[in-house]
Amino acid sequence: MPTNLPAEAKKKWDEVAAARNPKEKLQLLQEFIGLVPKHKGTGKLRAQVKRQIATLRREIEEKKRRKVGKGGPKFFIEKEGAAQIVILGPTKVGRSSFLASITNAKVEISDYPFTTIEPVPGMFPFEDIQFQIIEAPALVEGTADGEGLGTQILGLARNADGLILMVDVSQDSCTQLSMILGELEKAKIVFQKPRARVEIERKFRGAGLQILLFGRLVDCNLKDVEELLKSYRIVDAILKIQGDATLDDVEDAIFEATVYRPAILVVNKMDTVDSKEKLEKLKKFVNGQIKIVPLSCKAGHGLKTFGKELFEALGIIRVYTKEQSAKKPSPKPFILKRGATIQDLAKSIHSDFYNHFSHAKVWSERLTFSPQKVGLSFILDDKDIVEIHVK
Repeated sequence: MPTNLPAEAKKKWDEVAAARNPKEKLQLLQEFIGLVPKHKGTGKLRAQVKRQIATLRREIEEKKRRKVGKGGPKFFIEKEGAAQIVILGPTKVGRSSFLASITNAKVEISDYPFTTIEPVPGMFPFEDIQFQIIEAPALVEGTADGEGLGTQILGLARNADGLILMVDVSQDSCTQLSMILGELEKAKIVFQKPRARVEIERKFRGAGLQILLFGRLVDCNLKDVEELLKSYRIVDAILKIQGDATLDDVEDAIFEATVYRPAILVVNKMDTVDSKEKLEKLKKFVNGQIKIVPLSCKAGHGLKTFGKELFEALGIIRVYTKEQSAKKPSPKPFILKRGATIQDLAKSIHSDFYNHFSHAKVWSERLTFSPQKVGLSFILDDKDIVEIHVK
């Protein structure tokens, strides 16, 4: 965690945060890292800033190429469907074959490594919804430090709603997974819900500092947090703290917030020799930390159960709305996080449904009788049907 930064470094970071021009921001980041002392406490900070510098350099280079008409890999893909999921894995584990097996994507499948040089999207149908699945270029050792297309690949992962980590069971899948997890950790992307989640949203000058505490502070208090933020000249912002957060967690979020992305581990080539024994070895290595989906793209084994595993891992539900005069609900569901309430649904539809809410009727198989009249705090479940009444 970053500690004991000199005042001039904190002042420079305030300039970095305020900069909007990429070239100016790049220059300020370079000046900032020159002011950060090199010791054990600043190791992660220096690595984070170096990644940000590498990302900005690539963005500037890409803009130059576009201006002069030179092509290059396109990495931004607009989200479609119920969720955007990115496939991450080393080369030759079958990422392209997997995408071709479950979606309508036109992919190039080759025996040569590193065939995929830019993201390839496809739509995967699951029951009455679709997921957008994106094959990212291969991860390599050093991806998080900018090797190859590293910064863009991990940028895709940070922007996605979920991840598919993919390994080849016919090879050393434990080593492959270790590499993937190591790069994600360095890029501050986690697939298990973190102990603490801290977000800082800077506001316009004069807005003041607002701290929203949804969890609890560990070994510090609100005054300590305020003083820390003010030392970095963060006085106009909204700070959201979830879970059990330390002062180090808050300081870490100033530079680069950790993002949580639900994930599953797809283990390909289960049709190969000794695959079952090798899978057991991988399971022991994983030790229950992530859901494993064994399959074979070549033989087609396991592909039918993939959709259900992905849906459950994402932690989402489908809620169908119904107009008062309609006999049937809308066929297109709202996609909400598991644990969502009628209030969350009302806000997702339109603010008026929340502001003028009277009550709601819910049809659900889990209820003793349907419909049931409920209020804003009622917790929804997958495939619930809701009819909202307003005043």
